[in-house]
Amino acid sequence: MIDFEIKTKVQPIGTRKGQTVYYAQPKSQQYFTNKMLIERIVRETSLSEGDVKNALVSLSNVVCDALQLGMSVDLAELGSFRLVVPSKMMDSAAEVTVKDTLKTPKIVFTPKQKMRDAANKVELSIDRGTTKSDTPSTPVGE
Repeated sequence: MIDFEIKTKVQPIGTRKGQTVYYAQPKSQQYFTNKMLIERIVRETSLSEGDVKNALVSLSNVVCDALQLGMSVDLAELGSFRLVVPSKMMDSAAEVTVKDTLKTPKIVFTPKQKMRDAANKVELSIDRGTTKSDTPSTPVGE
């Protein structure tokens, strides 16, 4: 479950400049730590803690090596990593150079359906007891 609280701020620019707006922000980020991950994999497999740690370090090394070579990496049921290099639009072909046209490479993760389904099943709630508002608000999505 992800618990949200209602925050307010005064818009400094745009069509709502000077207006107080309200938005939902997670109360806190919960972490599934590396240690928790290793312990869970050890419980669910016949691997030792050292085997799992080595596998995770090796996975990281292999993924980094593949990305450095410009390759995409398929991680089975998790999804895949790929590099995306945005490019600026230039007026002529002669202006298209690595230095002037290509931006910093970004890593994009594309989850498989199983991961997307898990994300869509997360429970969301908004704690309405933390904000004082002059006008009654209608619950949205609750």
